[in-house]
Amino acid sequence: MTFRDLGIDQDIADALAAKGITEPFPIQEQAIPVALTGQDVIGQAKTGTGKTFGFGLPLIQILGPNPEPGAKALVVVPTRELCIQVAEDLKLACSNRPTTVAAIYGGKAYEGQVAEIEAGAQIIVGTPGRLIDLSKQKKLDLGNIRFMVLDEADEMLDLGFLPDVERLFAYTPDGRQTMLFSATMPGAIVTMARKYQNKPVHIRANEPDEGQTKADIKQFIYRAHALDKDEVVGRILQAEGRGKTVIFCKTKRQASKVSDELVDRGFNATALHGDMSQEAREKSMAAFRSGKRDILVATEVAARGIDVDDVTHVINYTVPEDEKALLHRVGRTGRAGRTGIAVTFVDWEDLTRWKHINEALQFGQPEPTETYSSSAHLFEDMNIAAGTKGRLRASTAVPKTPGSNNRGGNSRGGSSGGRGGSRGSERGGSVRSGSGEKKASTEQPRAPRPSSDRQRTRTRRTSDS
Repeated sequence: MTFRDLGIDQDIADALAAKGITEPFPIQEQAIPVALTGQDVIGQAKTGTGKTFGFGLPLIQILGPNPEPGAKALVVVPTRELCIQVAEDLKLACSNRPTTVAAIYGGKAYEGQVAEIEAGAQIIVGTPGRLIDLSKQKKLDLGNIRFMVLDEADEMLDLGFLPDVERLFAYTPDGRQTMLFSATMPGAIVTMARKYQNKPVHIRANEPDEGQTKADIKQFIYRAHALDKDEVVGRILQAEGRGKTVIFCKTKRQASKVSDELVDRGFNATALHGDMSQEAREKSMAAFRSGKRDILVATEVAARGIDVDDVTHVINYTVPEDEKALLHRVGRTGRAGRTGIAVTFVDWEDLTRWKHINEALQFGQPEPTETYSSSAHLFEDMNIAAGTKGRLRASTAVPKTPGSNNRGGNSRGGSSGGRGGSRGSERGGSVRSGSGEKKASTEQPRAPRPSSDRQRTRTRRTSDS
């Protein structure tokens, strides 16, 4: 089946085909024909199954080949990163039409976004806070909205955005077409659908016996010792066939520390968390998308809704809060019909939480597998070559010497020294050979920083919580 078979106009289908997108996914096959009739839709499908085009193509087509300027369609998303991604997807789909798309989200200056609105953008993709802010300032008029979409509705519920979403509904006309898309369907979302939708058609793309996690994602549940976990991760990152990888961490501090540790080990990692400026977050995502960085270490909230098709591995550095969080994390891989691998580390203190998640998702693995960096099953499960070590180069951390506390230089596993010492390690030739052995570095250890620098470093870190 093709998009033309579903009733999508030729110019839209051609825009997708130019990027190699020719065959619709199940949620698209079911949602597009219904949405094209003007009916309200509840679309339920697992994360990574193509929901964006499921609602995006119909609204672009119904707006017509030459829509009048001004906001006609509103797509509400939970996070800034998802806002950017959805807007880019919709821009691709309408690239053969004069229809324009504006991404409206916080962390960016108002002027550029207001300019896009005033230029007549017909499709507005935005996060609740910034949308409400611009509406209150009379910079964004939602009085002519014909289509309203809630994307990742369950995520908006988890993040506490439902009151804001209800306010946005109040800003739009009653006669609009409303589409709601979500991976899960908690009671609050069902209640919202009943309140704001008119006899919606409920579309579920999952097979009844398929389970909640995607069948094309292979999952491994390990219990690793805290002091050995980074080494285990380093070896997993050298698995045969590994592509882009997302590592989820519990806190901003942990995400920064793990990212720094991996960089120190020679991996191409970048962090994504809430303490980073919006510009820095966008640079990290751009580097990850382009492949300049192939490892993204992120917190739960910062990474929600990330849609990168070629992610092969997801690593949960710690157990998520609940089964919904696990579904969204794991859903970063196995996207767009590809297969993926998900690894979840369960610490001793998280065993009870894991048992609840295991029961809810029916994994059938209440006890994680005890795993060390030398475990034979790790090499077999991950397809890691024998003898592989968890480093691509020798550590650039300042070694601890008698009588020195080395604060500021390696309190984060050598990460602070990693930035200053990485160039020196490249000159010294401390890279990992194919057999996993490391050549000795010729670089001399750096002296500890002056105490004032160490104090400033410690002060900065205390704010990263």
